[in-house]
Amino acid sequence: MGGRVTGSGTGVLLLGVRHHGPGSARAVRAALDAARPKVVLIEGPPEADPLIPLAADQGMRPPVALLAHAVDEPGRSAFWPMAEFSPEWIALRWALDQGVPARFIDLPAAHALAWKEETDDGDGETAPSGPDVRIDPLAVLADTAGYDDAERWWEDVVEHRGPGDEDAFAPFVVVEEAMTALRDAYGGGGHRRDLVREAHMRLRIRDARREVGDDAVAVVCGAWHVPALRRTATVAADRALLKGLPKARTDVTWVPWTYRRLAREGGYGAGVDSPGWYGHLFASPDRPVERWLTKVAGLLRAEDRPVSSAHVIEAVRLAETLAALRGRPVPGLTETTDAVRAVMCDGSDVPLDLVRDRLVVGDTLGQVPPTAPAVPLQRDLDRSQRRLRLRPEAQRREVELDLRGETDAERSKLLHRLRLLGVDWGLPRTSRGSTGTFRETWRLRWEPELAVRVAEAGVWGTTVLAAATAKAEADAAAAGTLAEVTALAEQCLRAGLPDALPTVMRCLSHRAALDTDVGRLAQALPALVRALRYGDVRGTDTRALAEVAVGLARRVFVGLPPACAALDTDAADEMRRHIDAVHGAMGLLADSADSADSADRSDSAERAGGDLRVSWYGVLRVVSSRDRVPGVIRGRAVRLLLDAGELGQDEAARLMGPALSPGTPPGDAAAWIEGFVGGGGGGMLLVHDERLLALVDGWLTGVSAEAFTDVLPLLRRTFGAYEPGVRRTLGELVRRGPGQRAGAGPGGPGLPGFAPDLDEERAGAVVPVVRLLLGRTGHEEESRLTGVGT
Repeated sequence: MGGRVTGSGTGVLLLGVRHHGPGSARAVRAALDAARPKVVLIEGPPEADPLIPLAADQGMRPPVALLAHAVDEPGRSAFWPMAEFSPEWIALRWALDQGVPARFIDLPAAHALAWKEETDDGDGETAPSGPDVRIDPLAVLADTAGYDDAERWWEDVVEHRGPGDEDAFAPFVVVEEAMTALRDAYGGGGHRRDLVREAHMRLRIRDARREVGDDAVAVVCGAWHVPALRRTATVAADRALLKGLPKARTDVTWVPWTYRRLAREGGYGAGVDSPGWYGHLFASPDRPVERWLTKVAGLLRAEDRPVSSAHVIEAVRLAETLAALRGRPVPGLTETTDAVRAVMCDGSDVPLDLVRDRLVVGDTLGQVPPTAPAVPLQRDLDRSQRRLRLRPEAQRREVELDLRGETDAERSKLLHRLRLLGVDWGLPRTSRGSTGTFRETWRLRWEPELAVRVAEAGVWGTTVLAAATAKAEADAAAAGTLAEVTALAEQCLRAGLPDALPTVMRCLSHRAALDTDVGRLAQALPALVRALRYGDVRGTDTRALAEVAVGLARRVFVGLPPACAALDTDAADEMRRHIDAVHGAMGLLADSADSADSADRSDSAERAGGDLRVSWYGVLRVVSSRDRVPGVIRGRAVRLLLDAGELGQDEAARLMGPALSPGTPPGDAAAWIEGFVGGGGGGMLLVHDERLLALVDGWLTGVSAEAFTDVLPLLRRTFGAYEPGVRRTLGELVRRGPGQRAGAGPGGPGLPGFAPDLDEERAGAVVPVVRLLLGRTGHEEESRLTGVGT
């Protein structure tokens, strides 16, 4: 075992590594091959020792992670990720392949999780493994070597080292000397936890030495810990550091991991910036730059970018030239990225972002064999499925949920929480025969891939409720538009996430206050109002939500008339859709305020809710009368006022007359018709009001042949959307001519099925059915709803 790292009277092989470093991984494999130890000790939670054999299972494919969580409080958890280029994973696989025992020697997770609960310093670290120091050792060493980038320095001295004939232990000697100098200068870095962890590691190393001898033990750990493990310390001193540590009952398992989670930007403190690049370096036996740029070219070609083999050749030359100019031994990620930008992307960062996302970081997802223990989130889901009697099945089936029942309401919350986490076990469908908010229809089908989605969602929490809450809060902070936040508020109420709602509401209030675009405000309002309805049916306190909704509505009222002026055709169509959505939301919002108990309506927003309809109708009147507003919007405003009973038939006909007068350009008139009678119910409006139909018919017959060709597509779109029966009835009415329907009835001259007056006897026959559907009782209520007596 010549060349072994020795010192302080011990022959233990200490291999100090960088977590997730391909150069470290290759060096570890070479050192183990040279040393042939009889036991391999690895930095990690000792509770995971029984899970080590699973690393050799054919169904295990990194990146994976060890997950430890407190049994009594699953929310307390920690991850130890490993990729195929992680030195720890290489050490595990070497030991299993050689039949050598492997053990984890870090501080037990039972102590780490309990200690985390008591002494969490708020740094957001997700795993107790890793350097955990106030200084960045790599940054200090890089600065000493004259580098301004620690990643670039590490690549040059470690990651780009290829297989060679040099001493397999030499890299670890150099790293240990550097870390010893750092520890002499900075001590333990100011964290007691590192000292305790190192004490536990020393005790486990002593146990292994007694078992197999000094020269048969190899230790793979973070380079920062090597000087402390080499240091001579008494057993009593080490045990004293471990005495009295808090302890929690824990459970450990393997879970799939992803490159994206491994990246620093994914939130893991001991991650790396470019896991995809590191994976490529580790997997490439030779010519890594050429292989990488060929891979980049393949990705860009798949995205229809014109990249040829000549581009690859030129990019390789440029990367090598840049490395020489910058004094680097071989091109690194910086040089290859610059070459890709210049040669393959024409200097644009847009396709380069794709390369960074797909290759530099990557979407590689690990796999865990079925024999591995289930992740906590999956276990919590299993418990919920059994409790709610909602079994996962491979066959597709539909489930009707009545939210007024406790069990169905809990089922709905579970399905909505899973959808928020990206686990689409159930897809919402339109309920048959019901539009009430108390009923939901779901199409359920359990796919094998959903188990992976559950494992991925485990990074947000170990219970469905905790994970959905954390995901909602993160989505609210990252939302790009106001509409996204309002939609998220709706999801939170549907999913029953009261702890996430304050964060979502805070984001919503901030974005609503800063957003001045009426279109975006109008787009956001309907989802907010729907959230109020779902809050009502679930008994959730939504007063804060109502206040924001009312404030948002007031801003829409003020900004809508000027925003409707001077719009082109596409913008006018989009604004018409916004107006439709806001109109529906106004009715629901005002109804919600009107139905609130007066004792609870203490805030001004709720007291003002009853005035919303009046204000909105005033806005529609202003929009309907302004000449600069496009016809499709003016027509829709008139139609909405007519439907709401704020405009009589006579006034509607009076407003239609000028819009369809000979002085109005045919295109504008056709747009007015599209706005007035387009959409649901427009055909029946013309069926029942012959005056409006006669105005449309008279205008249409008076359009010149040249203009008719121009307006035909718009008219075809308007009338083509009607139901076939409605179109047939309108055709009959137009063929017979205006005024020919009066007196219609069985055997009469008019259209069959229509009479001049309401048949109260026939209308009254439906009252019991209406009462049953609406759950109303009492003759007075029936008369109010139907407009007739029984």
